[in-house]
Amino acid sequence: MTILKGLAYAALLSILALIVAVAVATAYLPSYADLTKRSDLGQMIRVRAANGQVLVSMGPSFGQWLTYDRIPPEMRAAMISTEDRRFRSHIGIDPIGIGRALASAFASGHRVQATSTITQQLARNIFLTNNRSFVRKIKEAILAMAVERKFSKDQVLELYLNRVYFGGGAYGIDAASRKFFGHGADHLSLGEAAIIAGLVKAPSNYSPSADVEAARSRSGVVLQTMVRNGFITAQTAAAVDPAKVRIQQTTSQNSVRYFTDWALPQLDTLIDQTSEPIDVWTTLDPAMQVAADRAIRANAPDGTQGALVAIDRDGAVRAMVGGKDYVSSIYNRATQAVRQPGSAFKLFVYLSALESGMKPTDTIIDEPVTIDGWSPRNSTRTNLGPVTLREAFSRSINTISAKIGAQVGFSTIADMARRFGITTPISTYPSMVLGSSDVRLVDMTRAFASVSNKGVAVTPYGIRRVVTADGRMLYQHEADEERVLVAPWVAAEMTDLLQSAVLSGTGRAAQIGRPVAGKTGTTSSNKDGWFIGFSSGLTTGVWMGRDDARPVGGLQGGTAPARAFHDFMSVAVANRPVEQFETQVPMPDWQLTPEEQMFGDQAIDANDMQPMVDENGMPLGTPPAQEPPQQQPMVRPDGTGEPSQQELDQAFPPQPQRQPANPRQRQPQPQDSVPPPDPSQPRPGAP
Repeated sequence: MTILKGLAYAALLSILALIVAVAVATAYLPSYADLTKRSDLGQMIRVRAANGQVLVSMGPSFGQWLTYDRIPPEMRAAMISTEDRRFRSHIGIDPIGIGRALASAFASGHRVQATSTITQQLARNIFLTNNRSFVRKIKEAILAMAVERKFSKDQVLELYLNRVYFGGGAYGIDAASRKFFGHGADHLSLGEAAIIAGLVKAPSNYSPSADVEAARSRSGVVLQTMVRNGFITAQTAAAVDPAKVRIQQTTSQNSVRYFTDWALPQLDTLIDQTSEPIDVWTTLDPAMQVAADRAIRANAPDGTQGALVAIDRDGAVRAMVGGKDYVSSIYNRATQAVRQPGSAFKLFVYLSALESGMKPTDTIIDEPVTIDGWSPRNSTRTNLGPVTLREAFSRSINTISAKIGAQVGFSTIADMARRFGITTPISTYPSMVLGSSDVRLVDMTRAFASVSNKGVAVTPYGIRRVVTADGRMLYQHEADEERVLVAPWVAAEMTDLLQSAVLSGTGRAAQIGRPVAGKTGTTSSNKDGWFIGFSSGLTTGVWMGRDDARPVGGLQGGTAPARAFHDFMSVAVANRPVEQFETQVPMPDWQLTPEEQMFGDQAIDANDMQPMVDENGMPLGTPPAQEPPQQQPMVRPDGTGEPSQQELDQAFPPQPQRQPANPRQRQPQPQDSVPPPDPSQPRPGAP
């Protein structure tokens, strides 16, 4: 009797303690309005392409919050039948379900199976963790009863259906419906509701995006459960064919992830830290990205990797591929890898030459040369003798690049590379002219884009704007202040050289039926192949090689990389206007003689830089050999007759003849050739 009394007192005290605990928990529960905010689940980041298409969702994905009356009855019935068939009658915990679970465990000798109600799951998801412990189950039960005490059944079900996790980052039925079926949850059919309800037990196992057949099979079980629990008739269930439920195909996020991995870290410097959902609008063009991925996969030799970057004239990155397969390797070879560029580095060699006063038509002798004990050889193992600067660049003649380096200074070339955005260390040894210093593909592509932009710096960017879910603007990209890297005529002359390399030089495989300017690059033993070029305002860089830098038989810049450039650009610029390159630029006033300024800015052709001539073949501004015959007699301003010779001399004093000061206006002479360096004399620009 004493034992029974003791047990009764203990039970009474336990009940009182439970009541007090529930009352206290109820008092401390957040308001219903606070629970409808889902920021506690983590930050949702949707990354969008330039056309608004969602490229990838990072973190949790939320759809619209659906109030109870907007949730389809089929969805409410499917969830209650599957997860908690006595939901409408229990107090937050299900004593009948708990009793059955204990009896089953005692009979079988196994552990007690989970018996959490919808309310318990909601309490656990919001306030607790998923660790399996007796203390956590007690807390869960107390919180569930507090939730039922504070909120109505309809409110509890609304909270649950809008917050429960359905896999794939989707929280709530609306996010799940949009992810798997492509429409909001307020239009769910019975078959679709059955698929979503079946996900709660094991989202990863039954997710339609992971295993469509498993999801459809699970939905059949849900439908039969609804029949057994009286929510639908057997005829209604039989009318639903899970195989006919249309599952939305998920877009491939393979190569796109190279771009998002590069762009998203920039958010730390663009916006203040926030936990609210945001949409990140990027510069990526989905069609170009598909074409880029296809071009790399189709052209990169077996056993090699490939990378591609496409930059628009304003710096917007339109496509980025960092490797053949993101799933097998997340290493971004477009932005992280540093490799030798080979002859693609000659861009900076010839930019330095042109800026120093050389012209595409200047003649230099291709001959054996030795600089500080270094003797470069041409890939053909031959020497051509006198060649123009244009031909030397087009044929990628190494000895000419070495001579230019000796003349303008190797440190000058290194400074030019840094000026154009090369961020990796640049050597100043003579061999640097052949691309012996490691660079990144994105930096090299940026440099070529700046040449295409008439010598004005181009800064790559990937994020256009960032907005919150309610449309509040957090960041808007603004164009950088123009920064001139080289004079416009230097960029025009460089474009002329780059165009010749594609028309008749090593880059012929990159031709796409419209003007293209570019340069190939091949390193020793064919370890790396490059092609970087531009057309119609789009600059594209391609690299191919092995990650372990082993030789690749037959790999040259003018083969696989140039073909990949061709395949990509043929698609990328197909809808853009054909643009002719500007190889005629006006000379600045400070480089014109007074006589030339009288005629205005005369156009100088970067193809040959010849002086403009008149209809008689004489250079403009050249004084005539004799006074031309006058059709009408000259008269004084007051009309009193012809002026005397003395009056004419006073009005028009004779001008001394002079040669144009600008070296670009003289005819190329044989003495313009660069002589071999004298080992006994100090070398200009020597490191």
